[in-house]
Amino acid sequence: MTSSRSAENLFQQPLPPSPSPKRRGGAAANPSPQPSPRSGEGEQTLSFSPSPLRGGGRGEGLKRLGRRQFLSDLGMGFTGAVLGAMLFEDGIARALPTPAAPELPAFPAKAKSVIWLFMLGGASHLETFDPKPVLHKYADKTIGETPYAHILKAPQLSKNFRKFAGAARLGTRILRPQVGFQKRGQCGTEVCDWFPHLGDCVDDMAVIRSLWTTDFSHAAQMLFHTGRIILDGREPCLGSWAHYGLGTLNRQLPKFVVMGRPPSDFGGGYASHQASYLGPEHDGVPIEAEPDRVVPYPPQGPAQYREAQEAEFKLVGELNRLAAVEYPSDRALQARIKSYELAFRMQASLPGIVKLADESRETKRLYGLDDPVTRPFGRQCLVARRLVERGVRFVQIYHGGVAWDDNGLWDSHQELRKNLSERCREVDRPISGLLKDLKRRGMLDSTLVVWATEFGRTPNLESRPDGERDAEELRGRDHHIYGFSAWLAGGGIKGGGVHGSTDELGFHAVENRHYVTDIHATILHLLGLDPQRLEIPGRRRLDLERGRPITEIMA
Repeated sequence: MTSSRSAENLFQQPLPPSPSPKRRGGAAANPSPQPSPRSGEGEQTLSFSPSPLRGGGRGEGLKRLGRRQFLSDLGMGFTGAVLGAMLFEDGIARALPTPAAPELPAFPAKAKSVIWLFMLGGASHLETFDPKPVLHKYADKTIGETPYAHILKAPQLSKNFRKFAGAARLGTRILRPQVGFQKRGQCGTEVCDWFPHLGDCVDDMAVIRSLWTTDFSHAAQMLFHTGRIILDGREPCLGSWAHYGLGTLNRQLPKFVVMGRPPSDFGGGYASHQASYLGPEHDGVPIEAEPDRVVPYPPQGPAQYREAQEAEFKLVGELNRLAAVEYPSDRALQARIKSYELAFRMQASLPGIVKLADESRETKRLYGLDDPVTRPFGRQCLVARRLVERGVRFVQIYHGGVAWDDNGLWDSHQELRKNLSERCREVDRPISGLLKDLKRRGMLDSTLVVWATEFGRTPNLESRPDGERDAEELRGRDHHIYGFSAWLAGGGIKGGGVHGSTDELGFHAVENRHYVTDIHATILHLLGLDPQRLEIPGRRRLDLERGRPITEIMA
């Protein structure tokens, strides 16, 4: 129940001074000393302006050391007193559990919550949201044999590619599109025929056809969530930044919830919904959309009374707080204390949310719960709406993660026609149902829905041996990082349009090119947070990792 730290960690030399810590999404905190308010009857406090926390902590501004804290340290002996003084000087010790100063958004928010839908494996943009009829004309020719051979000499072919896990072979023949496209909605945006229901929603969607990324492997899954390539270390994921920067709307539920099987270790694993140096209290909380296993550790059997369990949680909490006196800088321990408190509240609130007992039969049909093919993802989308309705800030749903395929089921090296049509069918009704349900409830204006995938697919055939001899229905496409698609709908988004484009073959993003982190910056901006000012002292990020908001798609 306690977590220890080595003497080497506790007594390490302080780091060089860092700039004044920035508020979450706001201006730098005032470093000058302030008069300390009275914290309680008979409790004296000492005020000081701390240096930033070691290891990338937040730098919480004014700290106070109380008499009781000092006596607690003294009770640990000489070592405790000295340790308390050292931690106090470094800005780590905290005497009283004072609430953090309120953090205001950098500017007015257009959205209150986000539902993030991520297709694991790399959905083909050429068979979903980016039609390229010229591929029919030049099918069975190589790219070099077409009038567009110059795209193979474009500077971004090497400039925007971090090679460490192979690369696509671009000398194979072009594969014709495996599905047709139709203009949908009043806006006339073209959507593939495998999305008959989602096509009804295009007037609310902004389709981005000009994304690019740098990781050719499926570790691009982690890159899309964190902004950093896997070889360069871990960064907090987008959901964790939102968790860090926003206040809660419901203390009975976590701010950041995750559903679906996450990427495999090959794709970055749990890092896609973890907070890295922000601290584990900002990690996404995984849940199941099934009421009998909504949380990993439900109450054990009918004989487990709520009062008894509440007493157990209180006891564990008290023991952990006693340990926190001994290890005041242990962020993992603080996260554990918070998790115990939240876990007890979640056990009372989450099961009712995922049971769906109060949802009408018509609503369940809207999400596809009447079809075994669409039911699993449909249930997750419906639970996502119910979570957002109750104040959850960020809901992240993975689709395509399975134990037997490390890449994700949207990967289409072979049998693209069969594979992609099946994946589209699994999500088409659930996603369209989500958008329609949010809209009719008046929630779409405040809920941002995002559909994304780690990369697209090549215009030419997958390069495996003898692949070109396969019948067309057995053929597939390789990974493609130079141009692909995503879309956003809802809170703050100007629907009914297409932003950016790829070239005639769907190879390079050529108009209004956007790195994947521009999606991050757009979401944070719509939540009222400035991605350029969300930072931790000593953990400066590159501009490419922060991204820039795509203002052209904002309402």
